[in-house]
Amino acid sequence: MRLVEQVPKLAKATTTLQQIADSNITPRNIRKIVKDSILMLQDPKQSLAVRAANAISLLDEVAQDPNMPSFARVTLWSAVSELESIREQ
Repeated sequence: MRLVEQVPKLAKATTTLQQIADSNITPRNIRKIVKDSILMLQDPKQSLAVRAANAISLLDEVAQDPNMPSFARVTLWSAVSELESIREQ
């Protein structure tokens, strides 16, 4: 997949993650990990695929957190799905 096709997916995933990070319902520890993953996605020193893989790794761990509200988990899975399509290219 060309970079032109990946950038919108990255933007969509970042926006989705930002919704979780901005929600007051999301526990603080989960918000911090989600914000860390957003920063990771914005790091220009690494390729897009590496950024996506690193973020997925962080988000997979937090998705298992029993304190995560169900709306956040579903939203998180949506973002991870976008990132997986970037990683696999």
